[in-house]
Amino acid sequence: MTRASGLAMTWDEWSKHDAVGLAALVRKRAVTPRELARQAARAVELVNPRLAGVLEVFENTVEKPGVDGPARDGALYGVPLFLKDLGSGLRGRRQESGCKLFRGHVMKTTDPAVENFLAAGLVPLGRSTTPELGMTFDTATDYLGRLVVTRNPWNLERTPGGSSGGSAAMVAAGVTPVSMSSDGGGSTRIPASFCGLVGLKASRGRVPRPIAQSEYMVRISVDGVVTRTVRDTAAVYDYLTRIPNGGSFMPVAPPAGSYLRAIRRPPGRLTVGLSTGRWGRGGRTDSEVAARIREVARVMEGLGHRVEEVDDRSLCDWDAMWSAYLTQWIGSRAQLATTARERGIALEDLPRHLGPMVYRHYVAADRLDKFDLWTMMSHNNAVTRAFGRVMTRYDVLLTPTLAIRVPPANGPYSLLRDEDLDAWVGRLVDACRYTMPGNETGLPGLSVPAGLDRDGLPIGAMLYANFAREDVLLQAAAQLERARPAWFGQVPPVHVTRA
Repeated sequence: MTRASGLAMTWDEWSKHDAVGLAALVRKRAVTPRELARQAARAVELVNPRLAGVLEVFENTVEKPGVDGPARDGALYGVPLFLKDLGSGLRGRRQESGCKLFRGHVMKTTDPAVENFLAAGLVPLGRSTTPELGMTFDTATDYLGRLVVTRNPWNLERTPGGSSGGSAAMVAAGVTPVSMSSDGGGSTRIPASFCGLVGLKASRGRVPRPIAQSEYMVRISVDGVVTRTVRDTAAVYDYLTRIPNGGSFMPVAPPAGSYLRAIRRPPGRLTVGLSTGRWGRGGRTDSEVAARIREVARVMEGLGHRVEEVDDRSLCDWDAMWSAYLTQWIGSRAQLATTARERGIALEDLPRHLGPMVYRHYVAADRLDKFDLWTMMSHNNAVTRAFGRVMTRYDVLLTPTLAIRVPPANGPYSLLRDEDLDAWVGRLVDACRYTMPGNETGLPGLSVPAGLDRDGLPIGAMLYANFAREDVLLQAAAQLERARPAWFGQVPPVHVTRA
């Protein structure tokens, strides 16, 4: 497989292998982990100047892929991935969260989710970009003293989404087949949708939280990955769901079996609830997005599933749902005062360490008091129970991933804007009307590619399943992948094979 370029594969060969395929080559000794790391590092050099999705490549990993301890017996041994620069981190590596408050911060411990990546044999190759503190789906920052706008490989004028935007851009561009994500309002599923990828947000409690957090402290966020194939997502989650004893405030029984084995079986005849409604928000879903989701519904009907239109007003009390989510979303920013004090920064200096919209969130947190927090938890209880009743009627809910098509990079959803907070948050939540309820309730949700729009940009379809039924989601997604292979793994204009 030696090439004149000094790399193990041609770019066409590289792009044909997903993570499961690359790991198989390593096991057969057709290629080494070092050759895979070098190839991925070279891919970064080819496409990152245009995409700005990678903050750092770990040069010692390129030379010695075992430096951080990936398990040689892991099913994905040798496959490189990027760590999102937010959330779960790796000891001795920087994690800056897209924020001046954390500039130069180095992790002192390895969090359980990253330990699970290492147990799978995955090789952390570097850090991928995220918007400041992951608080939007437009991955643009200026915390490094310069503007860094991560761009979509399908169209450089558009955002790849976020907050896992750098990871999604790199996977879509063929740099690596899998990269780390996290999801507190759609941050795995949204970039998967905008980049034509697979993105699973697992149930609350299914994936371990960082050591400094818990589901009690941060109920909405779950770590994950973005991939090009369903089987890669399944293979990673066979490891990612391992929770250390005492490491969860919301213990969930381990998966009944291997997800990778589960997707080889069809899911059986599913009852599918279809909704493209307002979900308690203003404005209608983009008509082209809604039409594409109905096409997905027709495909599922053709596969033998029963599809039933859902009146979204019957799902829950939407006023309660959005009150609970937004109280958590804004109220949690009060913690930035504690972060500032821990880092020796005076509160009056916070405006110089936070972007304009993030600082407005921090100021707005003062609107809330203990009674608002009590009401928030009461609403969360009611809404979660309501969705629990819904999921006794349906095996899956089918919705758009986003209510909008792919917007401009550093555009209306950027944290670098300087405008009224309520208008900005309202616009964000309207777009994320389908993803955020999964974070509030803890339901698992999976975004899969559903083809391209009239501008040649991806549209994502989202499936929700009952609590702890990631297996059903993955089985349904694998069935769609087999039925519509052209929707999955499409090659965008900015790609290693076209560099």
